[in-house]
Amino acid sequence: MSANYFRLLSVALIVFITSCSVSKQVTAPVSENPKREFRGAWIQTAFQGEYKNMSPAEMKTSFIKKLDFLQDCGINAIVFQVRPEADAFYKSDIEPWSRFFTGEQGLAPAGNFDPMAFLIQECHKRNMEFHAWLNPYRASTAGDTRFADSHIYHDRPDLFVTYNKQVLFDPGIPDNRQFICRVVRDIVSRYDVDAIHMDDYFYPYPAPGESFPDDVSFRKYGKPKGYTDAQRADWRRDNVNTLISELKRTILLSKPWVRFGISPFGIYRNRKSTPDGSGSNTNGLQNYDDLYADITRWVKEGWIDYNIPQLYWEMGHTAADYTTLIKWWNNNAYGGHLYIGQSVARTMQAKQLTDKMRYARTLPNVMGNCFWPANELLWNNGGVSDSLRRHYHRSPALIPAYTHLHNRAPKEIKKLKAEWTEHGYMLHWQAEQSPTNPELASYFVIYRFAKHEIKDLNNPDNIVATTRNSFYLLPYKNGNEKYTYIVTAVDRFHNESKKGKVKKVKL
Repeated sequence: MSANYFRLLSVALIVFITSCSVSKQVTAPVSENPKREFRGAWIQTAFQGEYKNMSPAEMKTSFIKKLDFLQDCGINAIVFQVRPEADAFYKSDIEPWSRFFTGEQGLAPAGNFDPMAFLIQECHKRNMEFHAWLNPYRASTAGDTRFADSHIYHDRPDLFVTYNKQVLFDPGIPDNRQFICRVVRDIVSRYDVDAIHMDDYFYPYPAPGESFPDDVSFRKYGKPKGYTDAQRADWRRDNVNTLISELKRTILLSKPWVRFGISPFGIYRNRKSTPDGSGSNTNGLQNYDDLYADITRWVKEGWIDYNIPQLYWEMGHTAADYTTLIKWWNNNAYGGHLYIGQSVARTMQAKQLTDKMRYARTLPNVMGNCFWPANELLWNNGGVSDSLRRHYHRSPALIPAYTHLHNRAPKEIKKLKAEWTEHGYMLHWQAEQSPTNPELASYFVIYRFAKHEIKDLNNPDNIVATTRNSFYLLPYKNGNEKYTYIVTAVDRFHNESKKGKVKKVKL
């Protein structure tokens, strides 16, 4: 690998170890829509029956249709569930193929078709990010999974507990953290993912009248550390904190440009649960107290690169008001990347898409949204996709730059030319690129300006395309209209080159 890779790795590890502060992305309001905005969509695989009856060819066709539609809606990041039950929607020597993929856990697809590899290629072809979504502790969603012979459950049943009919890795056992880190290391090292993503399932949601069965692990690992019975909640939080910290370190040691994001339950703590009143004015399940997930600490420590709280409630909800919660997360962003998880069905049913989108954009620390689930966009529930396409995602958006990982613009492109080719009138250029050097150009932004139009690169209305190709087919008409094209380079961290190269053409 290049010297730049090792220099970047060293810098990244220093950033991680010293827990440096996270820079905040600031964008001036120059358009109805921001130039930089995360626009994600979750594609769920657990409990989805659509995949297990598809041939690889049918699945490819389905994925392409979905990605084309989502791209047309302005989505720039796909969050795809690749590990729903300690299994795999990708080729793995560690865990078996998912039953949600082939219908039977461990059963290989025809031709060993690899959905994740295919989706990464297709996402990048459309200049969309691919975030690999893993559920860390869950091994069986309802206790009815028949584990494949290769599943770790058979070799190490001592690593698991059963709670509320679910089979789960016990978070208190250190070997489980090592195993989960091994899975993540395998994905990051072998696949060109843009991020590792985890949602709200850490310790399981509490079941009424049922205690989580970690007495054995607490006696073995908690008490020797000095935790008393009254401090078991602190020990559980420490277990999850340690996992998150170790996962971040694992990613940094593998590919320091790959990000780590969490999508927690929407309430951190209720105000009544916090002695200092620092929680939100809500009344519901809590990350800190019920799921043992200390989200704000992960942000402060730099263990996660983005945070997408699931604010699935309506504005005006009596127990968990959307407006109350989004303001709380905005005020407690701690300089990190904050995106908002949006429930499409509930939002459209309440007819609140306009209010939510506009309000989120008024908050200085909210940098985008992620829509749950992608199928609701594909179904155009309540006209949501039409609204995104025509209004809120009308202009393309670059993903906010992760300047806490790397904060230097890539080199400008070279030799920008416009020439006739067998494919038409083509704009093309040169740029240094390398899959192992994230500081170089990863994709390009193409701006277009009519004659006498101000050359404003901050206005996303001037963007005609983003592409990972080093060429762009010009929309030639009759050669009578003069336009100026400017092309900039963007690296894997979404830093954009300063000025771009300029080419004037007649179309």
